Amino acid sequence: MTIDRIWLIGCGNMGGAMLRRWIASGVISADRVDVVNRADRDLPEGVRQARNLPEGPLPDMVMLGMKPQQIDEITGRYGDRLAGVPVLLSILAGVENATLAKRFHAGAIVRAMPNLPVGIGKGVVGLHSDDAGEAAHDAVSALMAPLGLVEWMSDESLFDVVTALAGSGPGFLYRVIDALAAGGAALGLPDDQAQRMAIATVEGSAMLASAADVSPAVLADRVASPGGSTREGLNVLDRDDALKVLMRETLAAATRRNAEMAAAAR
Repeated sequence: MTIDRIWLIGCGNMGGAMLRRWIASGVISADRVDVVNRADRDLPEGVRQARNLPEGPLPDMVMLGMKPQQIDEITGRYGDRLAGVPVLLSILAGVENATLAKRFHAGAIVRAMPNLPVGIGKGVVGLHSDDAGEAAHDAVSALMAPLGLVEWMSDESLFDVVTALAGSGPGFLYRVIDALAAGGAALGLPDDQAQRMAIATVEGSAMLASAADVSPAVLADRVASPGGSTREGLNVLDRDDALKVLMRETLAAATRRNAEMAAAAR
């Protein structure tokens, strides 16, 4: 099975980022994509946009990318039209596979949670399906590969955590970068210079961590010489596990909200 023809129902920031990367990487041709949006968006040349689904046979895959709150509206408009599509892929936060299966009839239903860096091929995509066979599993994996790290989750109950860690994670990290820059500015660096240095520091550190054969915790200790300035700073972050507690509470709050949205969608 190959995914050569795609319809996107809703194509906002995340769907648009995925689509641009797919086309740029060559896994999908722009002229093989139809997008249904309430209004036209700035999408790659050749992608067709309309207010309704096109006529003719079903594509290889339909991706749901509208707001989760619109699921019943979309089901009412297109549920019958989409019956029998080989793969239905959903990037709707908090909407479970069982909820999708009650509303749509597809060869395979796959739940996906991408994050925004997929647009540059450096993202994370969490995937789960209750019914995807080997062919659909491999076809979806191949489609997602240009977006970044692809992780299939066998336990859907962990998907809310995946959403909090990977889906919301960039937002949390942007706050960390901003705080790092603000700390430098508070100690005298010009604001713009502190921000540039903070961004470059995080970028380089992440690249090193991704290529390292040891954990980030070990890398942190390697940077810190005994009695040095890095160690003094780490002592503040490590005191009473302050940073770990903060991040755990941050992820827990996002996970709870994902569970609330799932309950509402049911």
